[in-house]
Amino acid sequence: MQVILLERIPRLGQMGDEVRVKDGYARNFLLPNHKALRANAANRQKFEGQRAQLEARNLEAREEAEALGAKIDGKVLVLVRQAGETGQLYGSVSTRDVAEAMTKDGVAVGRNQVVLNTPIKTIGLHVLPIRLHPEVEVSVTINVARSDAEAARQAEGEDLSQREEGPAFETFSEDDDDRRSRRGGRDDDEQQDAEEPSED
Repeated sequence: MQVILLERIPRLGQMGDEVRVKDGYARNFLLPNHKALRANAANRQKFEGQRAQLEARNLEAREEAEALGAKIDGKVLVLVRQAGETGQLYGSVSTRDVAEAMTKDGVAVGRNQVVLNTPIKTIGLHVLPIRLHPEVEVSVTINVARSDAEAARQAEGEDLSQREEGPAFETFSEDDDDRRSRRGGRDDDEQQDAEEPSED
């Protein structure tokens, strides 16, 4: 479907651009959210008549987003989750979890504003972009930990996602076997001689 963009859409175009998109994307997102119009003669004329109003509205929205972004850029949010010894979560942290945490912290954002390609599945510090406006993006740090105490340690730079070292075991390489075979298994023979009592 050919549409006229009513605002800047990342990776798609600027306000006023005519672009071709998938029908489902247009019907389910762009058109119902008033982000685009079907590209036809009537809508082109309608857009040109509203361009100044749309640009003023976009400027106002961008300024509001910039003001909000100044308050939350670099913010750190703690999410306590259950995880194994290696730091692997029993579950994951999604865009919904991040949006809810930010809302509880006093900043209302939608899950579609949280840029997260794949859910977070490990403890640690995760820096996520938050798109407050098509032209305004800030970053927040999500401190995922098993407890508030661990979150504090991670904030100090400690890595808690590593498995604790187990007991040391003696290892043998193939070179050891080669050297032993070249000696004709002398080590075993010498050990056997030492164990057998000598005959008088």
